[in-house]
Amino acid sequence: MPFTVLIPARLASTRLPNKPLADLGGKPMVVRVAERARQSQATEVVVATDAPEVVAACQAHGVRAVLTAADHPSGSDRLAEACAALGLADEACVVNVQGDEPLIAPALIDAVAELLVRHPQASMSTAAHAIDTLADFVNPNVVKVTTDRHGLALSFSRAPMPWWRDGFADGVQALPTDPAPLRHIGIYGYRVGFLRAFPTLAQAPIERCESLEQMRALWHGHRIAVHVTAEAPGRGVDTPEDLKHVQATFAAGAGEGR
Repeated sequence: MPFTVLIPARLASTRLPNKPLADLGGKPMVVRVAERARQSQATEVVVATDAPEVVAACQAHGVRAVLTAADHPSGSDRLAEACAALGLADEACVVNVQGDEPLIAPALIDAVAELLVRHPQASMSTAAHAIDTLADFVNPNVVKVTTDRHGLALSFSRAPMPWWRDGFADGVQALPTDPAPLRHIGIYGYRVGFLRAFPTLAQAPIERCESLEQMRALWHGHRIAVHVTAEAPGRGVDTPEDLKHVQATFAAGAGEGR
């Protein structure tokens, strides 16, 4: 199935200013993300940014970039503008790969796109991975997802879920494995028609409470298909410590992908 990868990249960051331009083995991070995405089956990879500096950096490395408004309230709004700029039809599919994921697996991008073919009733698709530590299970920065028997999302939450009433009531400190709790991975596939409409939907109360934008789609009755991967996702860059780790990975020549 043909699909386009869109990479949103905001220059402003409270914890890591100019994060998209951070050097990773001689290239800006956003370029490294695009290079990874090009190893997927995507027909095109495009960076959507609010900064001329990011556009220039992408062009210097042969990566297509479009300049979008600086005042978008969410990443979805930025992607919707990019879809319009690219002239993508409503029936087209796009995969949103975050601009701070330079170690993302190309196969994961393909799997998220493929879900939209396998689940025609879904407006969106995403991915998850089994949680294997109690620390991650109770960490509110680790978003959890539960699914139905068809692999469609039931809910997303920062709270531990599902909660094993009997096991944890007795003070058990090991995670049950049936079912294993799932950690949401922040990659999304969209049908372009839905992506255009999404910013016009009213915010959901649960979305505001959890600060999870995907809950708006569920609250309005849209379905989200979830790919559960057995491979742990590559480390993203959210903190200075993450950046140092990923820089060391590229310095060692281990960040180039296949």
